[in-house]
Amino acid sequence: MRTDDGRIPGNWEEAEVAVSDAYFPHSLRPLDAITTPRVTLRRVDLGPLRLARVGWGAEVSVESDHPGAYAVNIPLAGQIESVSEGREVVSRHGYASVFRPDTAAAITRWTASCEIVGIKLDRDYLHREMARVLGRPGLQLPPQVDLTTDAGKNWLSMLGAMVGNLESGDSPWTNPVVADQLSGAITSAFVLAVMREADPGTVARPRIIKRVLDRLHADPSLAWTSADMAEVAGVSVRRLQEGFREYLGVCPREYLLDLRLERIHAALSEGDPAAVCVTDVALEWGITHTGRFAAAYRRKYGVAPSDTLRS
Repeated sequence: MRTDDGRIPGNWEEAEVAVSDAYFPHSLRPLDAITTPRVTLRRVDLGPLRLARVGWGAEVSVESDHPGAYAVNIPLAGQIESVSEGREVVSRHGYASVFRPDTAAAITRWTASCEIVGIKLDRDYLHREMARVLGRPGLQLPPQVDLTTDAGKNWLSMLGAMVGNLESGDSPWTNPVVADQLSGAITSAFVLAVMREADPGTVARPRIIKRVLDRLHADPSLAWTSADMAEVAGVSVRRLQEGFREYLGVCPREYLLDLRLERIHAALSEGDPAAVCVTDVALEWGITHTGRFAAAYRRKYGVAPSDTLRS
């Protein structure tokens, strides 16, 4: 199978170089007597986050120090057996092995049927996002995470849509605004799915919520993530969500979407159909998924965005 740049590795040395360039530098040792690798390799960069799909088509072992970034390896099939910092971890579908940055780790057995979705997370970025999302600095990811929980399954579904785009070759994330929002959404949802908050804390108070509302109203076009809003409030993402639901009846993302729809509606109502494009107006106000935007707009105003512009 081709790698993401169209090359087919003809031997194990080329396979090692291709996957090192796409994911993490490593040393590779085939455990099967297969002379030609059957590599599966796709990747997409989202700023501080890189998403890769990797399979070798043979049983191999891999050693890496994962310089500067966390690796979250999620088997889609088969399993990976690894050792790092004296801990042995076996991960199959529904679980993920986590490797810390700048720490020696060995995947002693990567089964022939195993393909992974690998997530490369910049160390400083992840630490900052974990502190913002959970409201507690200094946390570390565990060596293995359970994705069979409801939160884990929901996160995997979101990730599955990304993997589907990898296979189809679609690339909306070339837009920096889209890339920033996707990386933030993937990271925040992952942290919420796999990390527990030790202290239940308190629900965000109206004063804290007003602080967030003031910032959102000042510029709803920014690439706001849940973690960004929580940082403004000075609470965790979960506390902010609870506060919004208690005092406003919606979650922060729903409130932000409604605010953006109001700004877009005003722009379309005043716009010249000969000079204004609905998609351009939506992108200007921070909308990155125009299909969902059109449906939300119709629910709110009873007409399509283009109808507002023509009227």
